[in-house]
Amino acid sequence: MSENAADLYDVIVVGSGGGLIGAYAAAARGLRTLVIEKTEFVGGTTSYSGAGMWLPGNAAEQRAGLPDTRDGARLYLDAIVGDDSPASLREAFLQAGPAMIEELEKNPRFGEFQFLGVPDYFAGQPGALPGGRTIFPQDFDRGELGDLEPLVRRPLWTERWGVDVESTMVGGQALIGRALLAFMETGNGTVLTNTGLERLIVEDGAVVGVQASSNGEPVTFRASKGVILAAGGYERNAELRRKYQPEIGDEWTQGCEGNTGDALTAGIDIGAATDLLEESWFAPGLVVPDTRPVFYTSVWSGIWVNAAGQRYMNERLPYDRAGHEMLKAHRTSDASPLPTHWVFDQRQIDNESAFAAALPVAPDVPGWFDVEKFIAAGVLHRADTLDELAELIGVPAGALTKTVDQYNGYARTGKDEDFGRGEAPWDLMTVYLGGAHTDGPNPCLGVIDQGPFYAAKIVLSDLGTKGGLKTDDHARVVRPDGSVIAGLYASGNTMAPVTGRIYPGAGGPIGSSMAFAYIAALDIAQKG
Repeated sequence: MSENAADLYDVIVVGSGGGLIGAYAAAARGLRTLVIEKTEFVGGTTSYSGAGMWLPGNAAEQRAGLPDTRDGARLYLDAIVGDDSPASLREAFLQAGPAMIEELEKNPRFGEFQFLGVPDYFAGQPGALPGGRTIFPQDFDRGELGDLEPLVRRPLWTERWGVDVESTMVGGQALIGRALLAFMETGNGTVLTNTGLERLIVEDGAVVGVQASSNGEPVTFRASKGVILAAGGYERNAELRRKYQPEIGDEWTQGCEGNTGDALTAGIDIGAATDLLEESWFAPGLVVPDTRPVFYTSVWSGIWVNAAGQRYMNERLPYDRAGHEMLKAHRTSDASPLPTHWVFDQRQIDNESAFAAALPVAPDVPGWFDVEKFIAAGVLHRADTLDELAELIGVPAGALTKTVDQYNGYARTGKDEDFGRGEAPWDLMTVYLGGAHTDGPNPCLGVIDQGPFYAAKIVLSDLGTKGGLKTDDHARVVRPDGSVIAGLYASGNTMAPVTGRIYPGAGGPIGSSMAFAYIAALDIAQKG
């Protein structure tokens, strides 16, 4: 195995999504820092995202005049998370987020972050804000990366549909591009792609390095101060999903291909405690031909029905809440919603802007929703009547017609008597942003009465698993008895989540991933 002076570092970061922020913070403090990335690209699932960061009390909120305080955010998290994560962990997150953003904004490579007013996901709970606490990076000129540009993972639609890469990076691309450049410009940073973690090196009870496979060759890297595990979840590991999430599997996930739980299992192998491994950042997924589902947040027109042809939730719930409702209904009802049938009429097809509004992260691919291709692939059904449609999708005809008739009554009056669709700030968000809406009194309810009628297939997808290694409020990995494993830290989806089973608002995964990688770097740097 390779091991020489060139393989000695102060800090090793495993993974290159939110962990890049920890790598930057460590390198900016003069620590020689190595980032190893299993795949050929830097960025992980973060690079696919819109790069929202849920970070209460940050500078971008203050510039926008948002009346947010740590006390308000603490109240909100206490109300929705409860005992599913330690209060001390939440407090560390609340303290670190604003400080991290303040530090990042001092570097022109990061620039100023932007507040866009995306509502918190649990409206009505104490401390919830209708304008939310989510911020975003500014767009970034791809050319500024120079020779580093090929390292950044391609946009999701480039990988799936071959769409050309744009000269301007947006969302997760912009965040990762900015972070990578800032990290490398410290002069203390090294990135190795195609280098996957095999195991952690432990001496005298402390983690002192990693063994890895780099381009197929075994290598050893030692870290004198600490190893940060930030390599995502295990969503692409079929065996682990069968073990911890048997109802879901790995075929519908949106997570990056490299997320197979290597860091998680490496931690478990040396005695680390875990928590909430049965949890994911859920999201309904629209099944499409020849590739994984499209991340699908909620509907404008149409309804979701289960195997009995009945509605079972507000179809415009925030995506993680909708996913949890799907899973709950599957476990408690005789009529499973896995998969769910999205029933709508011809107007949804004709009104392309309405369809785009229903899929705010739809592929930036002209003509991607080809009705005839979808029908031929069996992921979309079409019929002249609701009874015929019910037969095609295998639900009771009378039940489907009854459900649609009842819903149509709600659409005409503007009040969803069953599930309150269209009443919460999130439900109405794209109306505020100028998105398409229906002509009725409630912009989130559109009548289903213009044939032909359609049913698309919705599955329980996810943005990644969220259970992981337990940590303390310094991001240090702990054993089942609570003792710290010296030299080992975790963040992101490798870490048991600070928000427990809850998704508090847009950017919850990325914000917490960045914050705890930052917390880890600060703890390492303070040790001298």
